[in-house]
Amino acid sequence: QVQLVESGGGLVQSGGSLRLSCTASGSIFKIIIMGWYRQAPGKQRELVAHLTRGGTTDYANSVHGRFILDRNDAKDTVYLQMNYLKPEDTAVYYCNARLEGDYSEYWGQGTQVTVSS
Repeated sequence: QVQLVESGGGLVQSGGSLRLSCTASGSIFKIIIMGWYRQAPGKQRELVAHLTRGGTTDYANSVHGRFILDRNDAKDTVYLQMNYLKPEDTAVYYCNARLEGDYSEYWGQGTQVTVSS
């Protein structure tokens, strides 16, 4: 199993920045993909960005060029740097990890990001 602990959400004005952190523990050696999803009120959960074990990063079109996903292997942590935030980025952001083998996935508790106009 893997446990994911998130931090870094909050309230920011449009055009501002926030940095989310997600620290993994447990069977971290089994993680093959780690990243962030978000869910806005009344909408489905959607992928924001994820990073593979091999170092490949993919971003949703809506955040490409504004958000940066990177990791610190020594701290078992991934970071989502969110720049030029827009009101439509308002959502609960969830850290996600997918494991090798059965591709089981784990979720963090979620952190609220609110962007005011």
